[in-house]
Amino acid sequence: MSEITDMTGRSTGVSAFDRALDSLAAGEPILVHDAADREGETDLIYHADAVVPEAVTRLRNDAGGLICVALGHDVADAFDLPFFTEAVDHPATDGHDLGYDERSSFSFTVNHRDTYTGITDNDRSLTIRALADAAATPGSTAFDEEFRVPGHVHVLKGAPKLLAQREGHTELALALADAAELPPAVVVCEMLDDETGEALTPGAARSYANRHDLTYLEGATVLERLG
Repeated sequence: MSEITDMTGRSTGVSAFDRALDSLAAGEPILVHDAADREGETDLIYHADAVVPEAVTRLRNDAGGLICVALGHDVADAFDLPFFTEAVDHPATDGHDLGYDERSSFSFTVNHRDTYTGITDNDRSLTIRALADAAATPGSTAFDEEFRVPGHVHVLKGAPKLLAQREGHTELALALADAAELPPAVVVCEMLDDETGEALTPGAARSYANRHDLTYLEGATVLERLG
């Protein structure tokens, strides 16, 4: 089990897994690499209720991928949010031949109704934190009254049994939120490399985490603890 070290290289006795849970609960981001034989990507992850405008700025500048909110399956069902491929009747949704999984987790794109264009850091932050509030109290949220479709925040729908069914960033992040006793709403965004145009390598992602005093986790560690 990997442990966090201090500036002298000595072990602090705190595992990276435990520190990741503490970080999510404190509103801080973490980095999670899924697996080399899957997407092979590292996502920058926040709990959704911590995504203030400055966090959106960091996600688009330091990560650079698609900023998505992953909701737990039961929460998404409470809001009648389907998987996108189930909702759209178009031949392009047939033969969903992903190289790394059987299906995509994408649902709808949304904006909160109080946003203007929906794309600014302030607008996306408002939408994301409203989704977090909705996930915490799904029974008292009228989704269509608060949000409109389409929008600028991509919603992902977790697998019903999370890691027992699927090992994507959607499920990894939701499982970590659950372990941290947080509502099932997390933001995930792929970290990209400005020089290569590809996904940031695990080594480069670790270096970023070290520079910013953030926790880096391998998906295998999450599966070992929570799978």
